[in-house]
This record gives sequence, structure tokens and C-alpha cells, in this order.
Amino acid sequence: MKPILIKILFPVLFVLLIIMSCTDSKTAQKPNVVIILTDDLGYGDISCYAETAYKTPHIDNLANQGVRCTDFYVPTPYCAPSRATLLTGRFPLRHKLIKNPTPDAGINDIGLSDSEITLGKVLQDAGYKTSCIGKWHLGHKEEFFPVNHGFDEYYGILYSNDMRPVQIVANRDTVEYSVDQNLLTQKYTAKAIEFIIENKDKPFFLHLCHAMPHKPLAASVNFYTPETKDDLYADVLRELDWSVGEIVNTLKKVDVLDNTILIFMSDNGPWYGGSTGGLKGMKATTWEGGIRVPFIIRYPNAFQGNTEIDVPCWSPDIFPTLLSLADVKPVETNTLDGEDITEILKGERKDHPPVFSLHNDKVLSIRKGDYKLFLQEPRYKRLPSNWVDKRGPDGTTIIAPLEQARPEHYPGVVPEKPMKKIQLFDLQKDVTESNDLSENMPDKVQELLQDYQEWFRTLE
Repeated sequence: MKPILIKILFPVLFVLLIIMSCTDSKTAQKPNVVIILTDDLGYGDISCYAETAYKTPHIDNLANQGVRCTDFYVPTPYCAPSRATLLTGRFPLRHKLIKNPTPDAGINDIGLSDSEITLGKVLQDAGYKTSCIGKWHLGHKEEFFPVNHGFDEYYGILYSNDMRPVQIVANRDTVEYSVDQNLLTQKYTAKAIEFIIENKDKPFFLHLCHAMPHKPLAASVNFYTPETKDDLYADVLRELDWSVGEIVNTLKKVDVLDNTILIFMSDNGPWYGGSTGGLKGMKATTWEGGIRVPFIIRYPNAFQGNTEIDVPCWSPDIFPTLLSLADVKPVETNTLDGEDITEILKGERKDHPPVFSLHNDKVLSIRKGDYKLFLQEPRYKRLPSNWVDKRGPDGTTIIAPLEQARPEHYPGVVPEKPMKKIQLFDLQKDVTESNDLSENMPDKVQELLQDYQEWFRTLE
């Protein structure tokens, strides 16, 4: 080759090699993981799950572009055990956090054990930048803080937003007290956007845990409509939906959306004012309304859009599924109660092991296929109409609109006292759990009891 050609071609080839190297590096980068976890959001609060008076177009768009699970469960109908299970892949009787840490009730010494290996820790070890924003509720003493459990950074309220003192912690330090809760969704969204932009060139895990729509309900001036009575819940949902849109738009702007595994879900069923979409019960009950939650996952590298899956799955599956999708091999892990449901989410498999519910230390139900068996009497009591919330807004320690949902705004089909402890329901035909089949189907009862006993022995 003539020297003149070498002089001309060498710089061109050099530039091409750099471009190819950058392209290969970007292609090889592990997928980002974003979990948007809402607090007390009902199965029927999202318009792609039920006919509702309000619309959630950004969340619906996630479902249109991803997979929407119609029969997805959490193990407990309340906060801390459910959240610990999501991050560990372990049933509450295994990770041992079966009650809520509650500072204003003096429950301060419980939290996520040092022996638990979180999703944050595994991804952190694999080179991910990790951030938890929003509600933690896995312990509020420093030993339990998110930065001690696999998160490089934390910003938010360490427990429920109606527990005093309501204060925002950044990493290990209190940075805001008192807290104007009208600004919470805005602040959490801004922090999430900042984290995404800062880490767009490396794999990251964002665990965005909104306070809403847990009581006290609150929305910013952009969404709050005080001139219309009794629709604060709708205002809150519109702002949450806006937040989801902002997160998606940011991922798109920095060109990582399609390389991001994006999950949207709730930690349990709704409180008063929300909607179960026609399911029985509510938060704190193990009827369907308390433990069946919306679950949407978007990741076009693995899943086709506009897919609906009705196989009963549950939150312990999230840990192994995400590691499988990200091709991350844990340095070490504990015994998991979930499984990789990638094939189920693709529609290639229909079977899944039974899923269980818990209240305190009692396993209350098992679901296998279409059937659900109550092993213990489910909770059915409700608050009296004259109930006064001692954790309601007071303008100083809890700052939120005085307009709040009331006990008359029951979110689902109201349960009555069960006639007997063990009850069997065919959820395919009887989603409101109204027709007890236990006397007519004793063989099915025995089958599910045996499945429960075999599974329970694995916990011992």
C-alpha cells in the first residue's frame, strides 16, 4: 500500500475502531433496573386494571409497552414484610420481619437483619450504582438504614408518612423536619431523575418508593383541586401517574429506556378511599383486595408489549427474575421463595408453585391455580364511621390537606364474618370470594392443605 494511502486511511480506521469499541461497550452494558413501588395503591386504582373515574395514561402506557399481570400477589397486606420480601426474595417467616417498625408506638428495635442479602446488595456487587428513594420501612435505627443494605445512597422517610416524627433522611442524616407532604411526590421524582441522569453511562438500580397514596393523602399545587370536594385521592393518583411519565421520559432522553427493566407495582392493597377494582377486602386483610396488586414490567429486550398474564405469581419472584434478566450471578444468596418467571411473563409457561399470604406469624391462605384456600379465619372487621385518625394532618407535625378519606369510603367488597375458618374459593369464577366450596370439594381442600404442609416444612 502506498504511503499516501496509509496516511489517509489510518486516521479513518482509528476513528472507526473507537466508534465500534464504544458501540460494543454500550451494547454489552447490563440492563438498568427501576422499580417504582407505590404505597397502598389498589388493584382498581389504575385505569388499565379496572373501570375507574380517573385515568392513569402514563402507567397504562407502560402496560401497553410491556407485560401486565392480572393475578400478582404480595405475601402480606401491610408494609414492612411485603417490602422486605420484594428486596430479598424471601417469605416473611424466612426473613423474620413480620411486623411494621413504628417509631411513634415505640417499635424501634426491629428491621431487616444483617444476614439478609438484598437485591440492592447483589446488584451493587455486580457493579451497579444503587439508590433507594422514598419510603423504606425496613427499620429506622441506623443499623437498618438502606445504605447498610446495598444502596449507595438514600433519600426519603424511613417509615410510613403518618408516623411521627415525619422527617426526610439523606443517607444517614436528617435533612428536613417538618415535612410538607404536598411536595413529596415532586421531591422523590426530582431525586430519581437526578440519579438517572448522573448514572446514564453505567448500570444502575433505582428503587423509587413513593409515599402515596398512603395516608395522609397529599398532592402538589399542580395537581391538588381543593375546589372539588372528596377527590383528593384522584389528585394524588394523577400526580403519581405524572411521576411515572417523568421517569419514562428521562430514561428515553438519556437513551437507556429500552435497556432498562422497569417495574411498577404496589406494596399491598388500598386503604379507605382507594379501589380494589371489585375485589373483596382492603389493606390489612388477606382477601384478594388486600394482597392482589397491580404489577407491570417493561423490558422490550425480553418481553413483547401489550401482553396480559393471568398466572398467579408473587413478589418473591422479582428477585430471581431480575437477576436472570440482568445475567447477574450473586456472590452469595440465601434460600429464596420465588422463582425466575421470565418464561411465564413471555407466555411460554402456565404453571407456578402455590403462593401464600401471612398476617403477623400466621399463614392465612394458599392459592394454587384457580383455587384459594383460607387456612385461618380472614380479617373482616372495619373501622367505625366515627373513627378519628390520631395520625391525621395537624398542620405542624403532619402537614397535608385536612381533606382525607374516611371509613365510609371502603375500597372493596365489604367482607362479613366467615361462617367457618377453612374456606375454598374458585377465583376464576368467583373473584369476590363469595361462594365457599369447601364442603362440596373436600378433595381439593385436602390437596391444598397437603401443599401447604409440604411448603411450610421447608421454612423450619
